[in-house]
Amino acid sequence: MNYNLLSEKDQIKAVKRDGYSIVNIKNPSEKVQLKAVKQNGISIQFIKNPSEKVQMEAVKQNGYSIQYIKEPSEKVQLEAVKQNGYSIQYIKEPSEKVQMEAVKQNGYSILYIKEPSEKVQMEAVKRDGYSIANIKNPSEKVQLTAINENISSIQFIKNPSEKVIFTILEQEPCSIQFIKNPSEEMMKFSIRKNWKSIYYIETPSEEIKELAEIHENL
Repeated sequence: MNYNLLSEKDQIKAVKRDGYSIVNIKNPSEKVQLKAVKQNGISIQFIKNPSEKVQMEAVKQNGYSIQYIKEPSEKVQLEAVKQNGYSIQYIKEPSEKVQMEAVKQNGYSILYIKEPSEKVQMEAVKRDGYSIANIKNPSEKVQLTAINENISSIQFIKNPSEKVIFTILEQEPCSIQFIKNPSEEMMKFSIRKNWKSIYYIETPSEEIKELAEIHENL
């Protein structure tokens, strides 16, 4: 079929069925382009010099389509990461505003942000505590925010501060299993909160065992 012989109305029908069919249309009108990207945002790769309006519709349908847009405006970038936070990986030097929108949509998208500010880190862990796994040297503030969102995120924090550790043990004593080389004080604290945490302490001292036994019988 020669799509170029079709009327605009029929071209629109074609791209509504399959956005990729626009590849067969030379110089499609903006109206046809819009229908194509609304059906499949990725089809923008077959459109030369798409207008911002077309770009916006493409990323609204599929954030990943931004990879096929040259020098997208911040407006387009924001729409892309709102649709899919991971699409930030295709944006060169995204502004903090774009970064914030990306992590709001998906905390894990911080993986694709170079040197995110503490503000961006905070937003990421607020959305998903586990996203701290993708943050290098998070501050104590970020660590605390992460564990408040999901206490199990402690397992992804290297060298958590004492404040973070005791905050966790206060809430869930058995989380001592995620603490590397806990101090005697930490072990005692967890056992006083819940004697069953003894089961999660490797090679407990006799004093720790005795403490657990005492609290078991209280």
